[in-house]
Amino acid sequence: MCLVGAAASARAAHAWKQAPGEVALTQDGQVLWQFRFGEQETKPCFHPVALPGGPALTWHRPADHRWHCALWFSWKYLNQVNYWEEDARTGLPAGRTEWTAPQVETRPDSSARLQMELTYRPAQGSAVMREQRILEIAPPGADGTQQQDWVCVFTALAPQVILDRTPPPPGPDGRGPGGYAGLSVRLVREFEDVQVCTPTGAVSLATGRYRGKAAAVDYSGRVGDKECGIAFLDHPQNLNAPSPWYVINDGPMRFVNAAVVCFGPHTLKQGETLTLRYRVMIHPGRWTPERLQREVERYQRQQ
Repeated sequence: MCLVGAAASARAAHAWKQAPGEVALTQDGQVLWQFRFGEQETKPCFHPVALPGGPALTWHRPADHRWHCALWFSWKYLNQVNYWEEDARTGLPAGRTEWTAPQVETRPDSSARLQMELTYRPAQGSAVMREQRILEIAPPGADGTQQQDWVCVFTALAPQVILDRTPPPPGPDGRGPGGYAGLSVRLVREFEDVQVCTPTGAVSLATGRYRGKAAAVDYSGRVGDKECGIAFLDHPQNLNAPSPWYVINDGPMRFVNAAVVCFGPHTLKQGETLTLRYRVMIHPGRWTPERLQREVERYQRQQ
């Protein structure tokens, strides 16, 4: 088959699957990515996320952290109200993330645009912040690589909104929890032989955790007999860029967080906005720091 014919055949293998509360892209019947936004979710999220012919890479609501929603966005504290963890009795957090049904545009080339409005409010009170979220999802690459561009615009509705987190332990590689809030992924525990790098080189996971600032981070490993990874790319105009990261490889925990307020809270006055942009790439194989740097440069050129 000629290359043009092969490309056409690959495109034909993709199909859209839509049902109440979800939209998914499939290839030969396998779900490559699924966006969940139904009433049963406490946060909109992507699950499963998989490479063609491979296992799901994301873990949705693991028993150790039922509020980890695969690939998702969540603040930790807004005005000292917890939007992250969920109450064991009710299954709901003290701070509620609410949203309208997204506008979903699926295209013949297997790309998609998802646009939605979210609000953040305490369980007993009025909304303190609004978000406009746009997700641009590129067609899968010839090798199966997936690319998601996230744009999140937050507007303070309350007189002030303090975006905060549990402070991390002293030092950039403190072993305890803390510092997390924002865009995150929880990966399956079967991820083995984990390696993490930034554009400047490999990072140490000797403590099971990494906290540091970089333009991007790549988390790769092996699931079964397949090597694969996920990269988060920071936008240079984001708050606190280059982004602080919180990365874990400890016991069953395989976790990456673009921890925008890791090292200190940020306050928005009423009417002020905060825009966060990220590119997420799910890829086969392991990326080197040089490959990650090339992707950072490509992302920045396209903005």
